[in-house]
Amino acid sequence: MLRIGPYPVDPAVVLAPMAGITNLAFRKLCREFGSSTSIYVCEMITARAVVERNEKTLHMMSFDEDEHPRSMQLYGVDPATLGEAVRIIVGEGWADHIDLNLGCPVPKVTRLGGGAALPYKRALFSKIVEAMVSGAEPAGVPVTVKFRIGIDDDHLTYLDAGRIAEAAGAKAVALHARTAAQRYSGQADWTAIARLKEAVTTIPVLGNGDIFAAADAVRMMDETGCDGVVVGRGCLGRPWLFAELQAALRGEALPEAPNLGRVGEVLYRHGALLAEHLGEDKAMRDLRKHMAWYLMGFPVGADLRRSFATVSSLTQLQDLIGQLDPTAPFPRDAEGPRGRQGSPGKVALPHGWLDDPDDPAVPTGADLMHSGG
Repeated sequence: MLRIGPYPVDPAVVLAPMAGITNLAFRKLCREFGSSTSIYVCEMITARAVVERNEKTLHMMSFDEDEHPRSMQLYGVDPATLGEAVRIIVGEGWADHIDLNLGCPVPKVTRLGGGAALPYKRALFSKIVEAMVSGAEPAGVPVTVKFRIGIDDDHLTYLDAGRIAEAAGAKAVALHARTAAQRYSGQADWTAIARLKEAVTTIPVLGNGDIFAAADAVRMMDETGCDGVVVGRGCLGRPWLFAELQAALRGEALPEAPNLGRVGEVLYRHGALLAEHLGEDKAMRDLRKHMAWYLMGFPVGADLRRSFATVSSLTQLQDLIGQLDPTAPFPRDAEGPRGRQGSPGKVALPHGWLDDPDDPAVPTGADLMHSGG
């Protein structure tokens, strides 16, 4: 059984933190389908915003009453700020598990030296993990680290990153098997997960990338030997994927795929949970981005799809769902890739970032971004 610190993770499934997606409402929906003893990570939180006690960020850090362990992902580039953020979080009892984001490939993050750019700076990375572990350890809160293969094919960092995190006291590492330059395009290189598992021997190694069906998770674990899987884009518009993952990893029969009537019920439940969390107006605006994922592959006319994409109230949502054909079966071609894919591109980095991988200096201005997520 997978354990992260004191927490058993059964089945060995983690909902990946996704900005603008894995808020309290979506995590609750996924938990209703999956196991309460899997891990569901909140969207990325900026460490500096925690230190400044930014009101918007504190709301993003909300957890459901029965959500345990409460899993939070932090972003930052300064060991002092990240260490202080962790001390505040554990001191206030806000989270039971803290993950460090080193996988984000977004230019506004990497050009400050954060996210997927940071592991290249080995000494700085080590100081960050040590500071976070030092802040969390007295409260028994495990720190984990999620990273990519590297910046690009010429600057691979994942094996060093895994060893550094292990030595600095992280309780698990997770690898998104793409480079930052790939973003979400192409195919994840699962062989890198296998190599990381061989290099990191005393803590669990989790695999991430291209898990769009329960069978993908089983195959990843079989092929790489990883201890668990991290699921991101595959569950967009498909929170019931967690029921399928639970069955597959326990060797049970998979539940029947939902027809359009059942998908409509889940969609409404998602909207209602968002309304509880954000208020109805903001909830409907947030829900709009999920519509194409929920309806992917189903026979829904263009006019009705446009109406879903501009929904403004729960009453209107209910009316639109009533216009769907509830008997339409789940389209098997909708099980493939979903969510952002984009195309590969050059990674934005601070000036001179690649000159010295052992430079421990915090990049100038890197800690200014504090809009959580």
